[in-house]
Amino acid sequence: MSETILVANSGRATGSANSRRLRADDSIPAVVYGLGMEPLSISVDRRDLRKAVSGTSGMNTILDLSVDGTVYPTIIKDVQRHPVRRNVAHVDFIQIDLEADLTVWVPVRLEGEAKDVISGNGLVDLSMNEIEVVTTPRNIPDEIVIDVSEMTMDTTITVGDVPLPAGVTATADADLPVVTVLTMRTPLLDDEDAAAEAAAEAADGEAGDDAGDDTSE
Repeated sequence: MSETILVANSGRATGSANSRRLRADDSIPAVVYGLGMEPLSISVDRRDLRKAVSGTSGMNTILDLSVDGTVYPTIIKDVQRHPVRRNVAHVDFIQIDLEADLTVWVPVRLEGEAKDVISGNGLVDLSMNEIEVVTTPRNIPDEIVIDVSEMTMDTTITVGDVPLPAGVTATADADLPVVTVLTMRTPLLDDEDAAAEAAAEAADGEAGDDAGDDTSE
């Protein structure tokens, strides 16, 4: 788990107009709260924030948020983005107890080559891009790696099958699928289906012609 220092500015004026002015100056309006503290309105430099979360831990990076000489151990709780440009418009930082359990989402990465799946014309499908876990802040893994090398066409990797570091517990049901196998259509089956569909259409056409000829005066 990565930790880094992020300097914030206190005393920002609230309101939409003031927030727009901050963003125009390449700052991001934000708030820090948690552990019984009164919510504190702050702002952070956009480039500093981008740099702070650019490491392997990403949004789960522990940020030592420095505000007027006081340091708050925090992580990012929520990010609001512009609906069109998708750039960060507001950030919620939550103060954390470094010794207490925390619930976070950790990204999943697949590694290895599922040769049996490939030879069976299958496709390995990642059903969950992230897994929610409970652990202490400094024990949060940067990612959860799943080896798919031994997967077959009948394999399903569930939450309970995923190897997690010591002290890290998944919150989801153990039977929930994380990685599955999709069966791809083969050209032969596509040709057979096309032929069957053409035959069915032809049969429908002949039936229609017969019905049209069967008229009475």
